[in-house]
Amino acid sequence: MSEFEIMSFDASTFTGRVRLFPLPNLVLFPHVLQPLHIFEPRYRQMLEEAVAADRLIAMALLAPGWEPLYDERPPLHPVACLGRVATYHRLADGRYNLLLQGLKRVALVRELPPTKLFREAEVQVCEDNYPLEATAQRPALQRDLLQAFRHALPRLPEGMDQLEHLLRADVSLGMLTDLAAYTLELPLDIKQRLLAEPNVDCRAQTLLAELRSLPAASGESSAGRAKFPPDFSCN
Repeated sequence: MSEFEIMSFDASTFTGRVRLFPLPNLVLFPHVLQPLHIFEPRYRQMLEEAVAADRLIAMALLAPGWEPLYDERPPLHPVACLGRVATYHRLADGRYNLLLQGLKRVALVRELPPTKLFREAEVQVCEDNYPLEATAQRPALQRDLLQAFRHALPRLPEGMDQLEHLLRADVSLGMLTDLAAYTLELPLDIKQRLLAEPNVDCRAQTLLAELRSLPAASGESSAGRAKFPPDFSCN
């Protein structure tokens, strides 16, 4: 495991109960840091409870049709990303800026009855699956994915040094797929599909097909462009 792999998650102490932070426009992945701006009272309560306890929050993507139910409990996609609050800063007016570190994929088992302003759920951790029958083909798949991701990097206006430092490290194929899926501005449904796929080879093949379909970096289209690190996302 490389120095960049997430090593701070202890499954033996995880209760399986999480605070849910649903958003309509963000898919978090393991191995990355996401800046967030918290201002709604329910999510301020969520963050305050998290930092006083295990610092864990699960980012979930709202399912289609969420708009009229946003202030209630709209449906969620069934796979989320468990994250840990790496650092946070409380502003004078009670809002917060924070960095959330993606840890693990989690499947939503059931949502808990509403007893707080924010939502909670029982989840099951989804570990990356590396099928034995694909072991021989995996190095070539990783080389192809890394080459395609590097080809897309000229689209990124910022953060090249950080990304190149990561890509020069001995990262796993699972981590590589998560970094690429998070960094590039792929459609939300594709990002959610990649998050929900525990089979690393299938995930890498899906992402590779998406990367190969992007226009050339010198083209006029802005598809695939992203910022690294990303801007703050608001709740």
